[in-house]
Amino acid sequence: MELKLKRPIVFFDLETTGVDTARDRIVEISMIKVMPDGERIVKTRRINPEMHIPEEATAVHGITDDDVRDCPRFAQVAKSLAQFLEGCDFGGFNSNRFDLPVLVEEFMRAGVDVNFKRRRFVDVQNIFHKMEQRTLVAAYKFYCDKDLTDAHSAEADTMATYEVLKAQLDRYPELQNDIDALADFSSRGETADYAGRIGYDDKGVEVFTFGKYRGRSVERVFEEDPSYYTWIMNGDFPLYTKKVITEIRLRKKSCKQ
Repeated sequence: MELKLKRPIVFFDLETTGVDTARDRIVEISMIKVMPDGERIVKTRRINPEMHIPEEATAVHGITDDDVRDCPRFAQVAKSLAQFLEGCDFGGFNSNRFDLPVLVEEFMRAGVDVNFKRRRFVDVQNIFHKMEQRTLVAAYKFYCDKDLTDAHSAEADTMATYEVLKAQLDRYPELQNDIDALADFSSRGETADYAGRIGYDDKGVEVFTFGKYRGRSVERVFEEDPSYYTWIMNGDFPLYTKKVITEIRLRKKSCKQ
């Protein structure tokens, strides 16, 4: 089943130096932009991460320091990449929890301001886990009856994710062929930041989702324990998470003036 689109959607997959969304860097990005008329634009690019690619990461995706030595840094392609993504929704496999936070961190390091708040995010893994509880390789075999022989190649994984979503729409009539509905179904709960460190309570108030203040209002915590803000800002947290909590802190201060 082909997707019913109101605007373009970009399926993407990253190969990285590791699994830490705050510190690790992109070494390869592959994107498939699917237009409302069905046209597909495929772009794959390797990136010099400006750091050593650990051997354990190379064992997964096969990319070494030598492979990316002469490739552009993310900062060199950030503006053109942002233009390619402008006005698009997003699709991926485990993208809400990993690929999207990593991508946003790279944009912030490059000084390119991107605002994805009004975009929709379809995480095909979440749909799969809610329906079948498997991995991408198994999902590709289950839904498409194909073997994913190039698993952990960014382009192969990206194409497989796109095909799996279309097959999911064929298999499950209860899934609406609508990006808004798919984004809602595949989300794990709305968060204020992409890394999921700041969530919302049932009244829409931002709350911490980790640590000793888990479930507590961010504003209230900063009132009672101002040093906690400093601890986060000095800690190894994603740049976007720090931006969000700073906005919350400044918003509270402006209300008092």
